[in-house]
Amino acid sequence: MKRPIISRDPPTSSSTLRDSILAAWATNNNTMIFLIQHLPEALWTSAVPGYPQRTVRTIAAHIHNARCAWIRTLGQPHGIAVPPIVDRRRVTCAQLIAAMKQSGRAMANLLDFGCDRNGEIPPTPKYVWRNLPLDVGHVLAYFVAHEGHHRGQIVMLARMLGHRLPPAVVNGIWQWNKLRKSAGAGDVS
Repeated sequence: MKRPIISRDPPTSSSTLRDSILAAWATNNNTMIFLIQHLPEALWTSAVPGYPQRTVRTIAAHIHNARCAWIRTLGQPHGIAVPPIVDRRRVTCAQLIAAMKQSGRAMANLLDFGCDRNGEIPPTPKYVWRNLPLDVGHVLAYFVAHEGHHRGQIVMLARMLGHRLPPAVVNGIWQWNKLRKSAGAGDVS
């Protein structure tokens, strides 16, 4: 009989799992904020080739607004406050960074809530999609993947549109030890 590659044994300490989940989320949030802080103004309003209604701004705003939608669906029925969405066509970098700090905290609250419930976010009547497992590991992975996808889009668009980001920025989004420390382990800005 083959041994499984990935252990399915539960963690021995829920506080260690909670700390790891919240620190990973904080690092992801800090990575997103770092990228937005370093986008040139000319890129912010640049249209996406082939999609003239989309800009780098609308992609970045979508990340915050998607967080808010999921918090409204999964967290609000459990008492987690939903941050306001931003106007994806008018939001400034500074406004979006402030909003992402709010939605980052709200997402941390949602993950923390799930950790308090044996690692599961209880489904709500608003959760009709039913295609995302609601254990905190899958919820975290979903959001990190979603936001990583859009970070990649933004970096690629910067190159395509002639606003190539400096190596310190492109490489900086992969400096997770540094980004983790920028807010303190588990502390969402």
